Amino acid sequence: MNINELREHLCGQYPDLCPLFSIEFGDGVLVVGCDKLHAAASDLKDLGFDRLGMLTAVDRDETFEMVYRLTSRSMSAGIFLKCHVPRENPITHSLNSLWPAANWQEREVYDLFGIVFKGHPDLRRILLPPEWVGHPLRKDYEDDRMVRRPDYI
Repeated sequence: MNINELREHLCGQYPDLCPLFSIEFGDGVLVVGCDKLHAAASDLKDLGFDRLGMLTAVDRDETFEMVYRLTSRSMSAGIFLKCHVPRENPITHSLNSLWPAANWQEREVYDLFGIVFKGHPDLRRILLPPEWVGHPLRKDYEDDRMVRRPDYI
């Protein structure tokens, strides 16, 4: 299955999301609602996306954007799976049950952004001490020890 066949398949499975699927630099990009994240990830795994290369979050001011990089060795293809997590209640589903590699990466995102992963087996800080207050990669994070960068950079 090539990336165009994958697009056709996913558009059949998620017709309302088909306009959100794009191909950039040879990789697919699928944006789903966080309520459909686990189902979409499971479908991609069933299609042969057998590796979670990385996951991270991006602070987009109003929301957090979760970004998952999945690859298929059999198709020699990659796809970015994305969902937007609301800032007021930052909760999404854990993908640890599909790819155990998500375990520590979800803990890192939890630690640095404060995003909670429902179903994670051991969600606790991984980089900062347990008593640390706040989540340093949020744009609204405040700490007296921080040196703010000038606006022109």
